[in-house]
Amino acid sequence: MGGLAKGLSVIEAFTADKPRQSIAEVSVASGLDRATTRRCLLTLAHLGYADYDGKYFTLTPRILRLGTACLATMPLPQLVQPLLDALSDRLGESSSVSILDGAEIVYVARAAQRKVMSIGLMPGSRLPAYCTSMGRVLLAALPPEDATDRLGRLPLIARTRFTRTDVDAIMSEVAAVRNQGYCLIDQEVEIGLRSIAVPLVNARGKTVAAMNVGLPATQNSVSDLLDYLAPMLSVQTELKALLA
Repeated sequence: MGGLAKGLSVIEAFTADKPRQSIAEVSVASGLDRATTRRCLLTLAHLGYADYDGKYFTLTPRILRLGTACLATMPLPQLVQPLLDALSDRLGESSSVSILDGAEIVYVARAAQRKVMSIGLMPGSRLPAYCTSMGRVLLAALPPEDATDRLGRLPLIARTRFTRTDVDAIMSEVAAVRNQGYCLIDQEVEIGLRSIAVPLVNARGKTVAAMNVGLPATQNSVSDLLDYLAPMLSVQTELKALLA
């Protein structure tokens, strides 16, 4: 199974920020030596999961088969999508639902009204938890020591001049989110983007996902985000009885 593990590490080295990489770049990102990385990449290209132009590799749409099968078996996207669509239509803003995977959030549903980020977001997209509203909501649902441990799994990079990268400062924000039940993010992920997120809890009160609404900073102040809280909490209440 070692070969499978190495191949998965190579696949995970490709991100929205780095969709096109050389063998050397993938080797660094995956932690594998160049010879092993080369074999994995050429195998992926042979199977149709990657394209190779002689220098750079990119993943092909075929790779989506691996994630689509998983999402198709999860009841969460099917349950939240209709309510997410209705919320987005009501507010006139884009909204999303994500789950926590290690130190990252993974989008499982999205209703887009307009593009508020430079990168395209869709089910399966990933962003770091430490600087996202949904990420901090999901971290707040964990025991503090677990949340702190996850913050140490990824480099805390300042994506903008507003990004908090100090673990203690982030954990202070996470504690505040735990107490108030929602999270506001002001341009920490990307300049021009503000968002508000709330947890999605099941009937037992366990947080199973997070939901957010993203807005352009040019048209809304941070305090304006609170205007979206009531309709989001209404969706939260409606979903509580449906989520396992």
